[in-house]
Amino acid sequence: QVQLVESGGGLVQAGESLGLSCAASGSIRSINVMRWYRQAPGNERELVADITSGGTTNYADSVKGRFTVSRDNAKNTVYLQMNSLKPEDTAVYFCNADVFERTTWYWSNYWGQGTQVTVSS
Repeated sequence: QVQLVESGGGLVQAGESLGLSCAASGSIRSINVMRWYRQAPGNERELVADITSGGTTNYADSVKGRFTVSRDNAKNTVYLQMNSLKPEDTAVYFCNADVFERTTWYWSNYWGQGTQVTVSS
């Protein structure tokens, strides 16, 4: 089994910055893509950014130029630096990862429990 634990959410004012982190632990042999999703009340969950094990990144148009995704492969951790935050960035942010498990030798997809980000105007 694998666990993803997010941290770093909170309440900030518009224009401020906030950093999130997500640490994976458990039966991990390797991790391919790590992703950040978000879900606002009444909305579907949407992909915010992702990063491959080689460092290739991808961003939603709504966050390009403001958010930066990075990862530390040695620590099985992915980060999301969010700058110039807007009220519309308010959501629960979820970490997601494709993990090759050490015990099963299968690829599985895992989700974190989510962390709340609230941006006040």
